[in-house]
Amino acid sequence: MNERRVPQPLRPQPFRSITRFSVPAAWSVHFYTALGTVAAFLGTLAVIDGRYRAAFGWMIVATLIDATDGVFARMARVKELVPGFDGALLDNIVDYLTFVFLPVLLLYHAGNLPEDWGILVASAVLLSSGYGFASTDAKTDDHFFTGFPSYWNIVALYLHAAALPPVVNAAILLFLVLMVFVRIGYVYPSRTPILQGLTLVLGLVWAVMLLAIVRAIPNVPRPLLIASLFFPVYYTVLSWFLHARRQRARS
Repeated sequence: MNERRVPQPLRPQPFRSITRFSVPAAWSVHFYTALGTVAAFLGTLAVIDGRYRAAFGWMIVATLIDATDGVFARMARVKELVPGFDGALLDNIVDYLTFVFLPVLLLYHAGNLPEDWGILVASAVLLSSGYGFASTDAKTDDHFFTGFPSYWNIVALYLHAAALPPVVNAAILLFLVLMVFVRIGYVYPSRTPILQGLTLVLGLVWAVMLLAIVRAIPNVPRPLLIASLFFPVYYTVLSWFLHARRQRARS
């Protein structure tokens, strides 16, 4: 005999109340994100004055803002409370200024690019990143970046600190420009769940090493610079491995 099922009462959904401070808190997160534009401006002034260590310092400030504003945005429920303001668009504007424009300006101004045709290399970076930011598949639903992410601030730091010949710098930059258009998925450190804990721990160690590198400019110890490459290598290998696995799963 089939027993009659008694309907179960619906469980109450968690409710997070909206207070008079909620909307100002959401706007404060957008203001926090927008502070990255100020860091870009101050970094630009530092480049013009030839204070490259200070310029990299402002890039670090901008990176810290970018690394934390997403967490604050989700905590403050900005999409729900300020639906008429596009925080993602603001974030992209700030990222382009601080991750692309400022580091390219520094490399060009500091003489790290070829004197005769360095402007062409700089233009290639700026234009390719414009494509990268505007692509609809720039970020995937499973939290990967598509194509080489615009980590030009990191690239600029290594090239400037290593004091490589300008032609070598140009070759490296042009290779990475091409990789913007190769649709490989790269790990989104704060959101890609696979090995996220390990990635964040290694990233923290690496960040401390980068701070030491910036502090030592223009006389960066070569062993420190080489040792710090452990994380870019780890990041690239992990990204390419996960990309290959995702491709196999789809086929």
